[in-house]
Amino acid sequence: MPPAALLGASLAMILGAYGFQYIGEMEPCEMCYWQRYAYYVAIPLLAVAVLVAADSTQGILARAFTGLAALALLTGAVIAAYHAGVEYKWWPGPESCSAGSFIADTAEAFLAAIKGRNIVMCDEVPWSLFGISMAGYNSIISLGLGLFGVKYALHK
Repeated sequence: MPPAALLGASLAMILGAYGFQYIGEMEPCEMCYWQRYAYYVAIPLLAVAVLVAADSTQGILARAFTGLAALALLTGAVIAAYHAGVEYKWWPGPESCSAGSFIADTAEAFLAAIKGRNIVMCDEVPWSLFGISMAGYNSIISLGLGLFGVKYALHK
């Protein structure tokens, strides 16, 4: 059942992100959090798709919810690709991911602004495998999941 497979893969991806964060102690940057939003949207939609797919008369609803989830996953793929490009210095990232967004009038104001904050830069690669960062892998996987979801949603 494709919605169940997509749900399982999406849950594995978000659990993997939490694993890197809490077990691997790799604090995510702002753009890492943006990538998670796609899964936060897709997972409940896919859960509904799985539930309605169990009723053979609700096939159109299962495809509709899977299609919406696929759109969320494809959006996540674009966000992840943008983040990967920032990491590889292909284009600039948002200012909120740089220390420049914490510039203050005085040294005391600057120290007060960053006190207790762990600033994680969006343009640094905290982990990679075969030269591909986590954002790069997330983009590839999200694209594959999204296309799989679109194929299922458009199947009659």
